[in-house]
Order: sequence, then C-alpha cells, then structure tokens
Amino acid sequence: MRIIKCLPFRSISMRSVIQNKLTEQVDPKSNAIKRSTVDFANVEHLSKFSNKWWDINGDMRALHALNPLRIQFVRDGLANTGVKIESTHLPLEGLKILDVGCGGGLLTEPLARIGAQVTGIDASKELIKIAKEHAILDDSLQEQLNYIETSIENFACENKNRYNAVIASEVIEHVDDKELFLKNCVDVLQPGGSIFITTLNKTLPSWLGGIIAAEHVLKLVPSGTHDWNKFISPAETQRLLETCGCKTKLIHGIFYNPLKHEWFWTTSTAINYALHAVKKKE
Repeated sequence: MRIIKCLPFRSISMRSVIQNKLTEQVDPKSNAIKRSTVDFANVEHLSKFSNKWWDINGDMRALHALNPLRIQFVRDGLANTGVKIESTHLPLEGLKILDVGCGGGLLTEPLARIGAQVTGIDASKELIKIAKEHAILDDSLQEQLNYIETSIENFACENKNRYNAVIASEVIEHVDDKELFLKNCVDVLQPGGSIFITTLNKTLPSWLGGIIAAEHVLKLVPSGTHDWNKFISPAETQRLLETCGCKTKLIHGIFYNPLKHEWFWTTSTAINYALHAVKKKE
C-alpha cells in the first residue's frame, strides 16, 4: 500500500494550485480566511458537460445506471433507522432531504418522485441551471424540489439541524477539505438523521477501475473527472464521521458491470462503496 501512495498518478499544474487557493475565502465581517470545500477546477470541468447531463447514453450514463441502487440505499437505510413508510408509492413522503453536490439533479428528481421534499445544492451555476430546467418538464415536481447554487459550508450556516437525511453521492472524492465537508453535512442533519455517501476507495483497484478503465477505456465519465489522490477509504470516512458525532450503520461495496451496464452490491469495497451513518441524538 505504501508503494501505491508513491505512484505519480497525476501531476499538479500551476493552474490547479492557483484555483485551489481560491477555495480560501475571506469573511467580510471578520476579515478572516474562511475554509472552503470547493475545488473550482473540478466544478469548471464538470460544468462543461452540463448539456449532456440528462443523456442516458452520454457522458453521465454510469451515474444514470447507478440510480436504482442509490434510491434503494436511501429508502432502505431510512426504513432501518425507524422511519415509518406509510405508502409503498411514496416511501419518503414527509421527509426533508438535502442532496449535496446534486449536479444536474439525476438523483434529486427521483427522490422527489417518491415523496421527499428535496433540496439540491451545487457550486456549479451551469449544473443548477440544467437541474432547474429539467425539473420544469414535470409539473408534479414543482412543490417537491428546490435547487440552490451554493457550497455546503455556506448552506450549513443557515440550515442547522433541519434535514432528515443528507446525501453526498459521488461527491466527496472531488472535495478539497473532507473533514470540513462532512462536518457541515452533519450540521444540517437533525439528531437521529442519516447521511448517505457513495464514493471511491483509495486503492490500486480504484485507480485502475475508477480512472484508467472508467475514464480512458470504457469512457463512462469524462476524462479528467477524478483525481486518485482525493479518493478516501471507508475507514477514513467512518473515522471523520465519528469525529462529527455520527455512528456508521453500514458499509457496502458497489461494482459496475460494463457488459450489462448495471451496478450491483458486493462484499468488496476495493473500488466503490456506499456508507450509511446516523447522527447521534443529544
């Protein structure tokens, strides 16, 4: 494992260094530097594909294919924490959910369709625009959805202890400050609320599968989307959540079959994994 960490997976350009410096924001009230989780270079990169976000056969087709597992993960996880499901058609009815890093709304919309009141936030102006435009196509979603262009650290300031669940799906591997990111995600949760995370492990298989295969061979996501150095292990994610006052309930592996274009659950977390944790009650 030490050898893996020494591999030069990606060089750091001067442009990336400058843009990452932009994640340090000045608070006008105190003139103090405010930490940020946003990697603006990555936001800019993903924003270029905003018009292709809802193309199920396009650059985001792997995310589209992941939706059945993600929805099941959230629905079953909430049920297992004691949330009562009154309707099989609307199992999330009455629940407030925050979708962090929602992109164009691929997961946000389906959650709203099964009853949840969902707020999607993203730092990309272009992706939030696409999400809003797509939601307009379905009148039934208008009272269930809300999209905001913002970061989690800014959003958390005004929304403490508000949500039943927070979802960060395929997001934390793009974040600069993971500890700050998770702290703010947990801050907006009600005591007893759930946080659901899907992401990539930091292993040699995840580099081969998540970058070499997914970006360069199979073209499942746009080239340059991922940086192996930002991947995070399940143990580290669990440790950070514990410091934020959350207890991990479940860690499960996820695997993509390119021949069937399907994701399925697996015992191995070597490449992708899903984690469900619950905020401790005070």
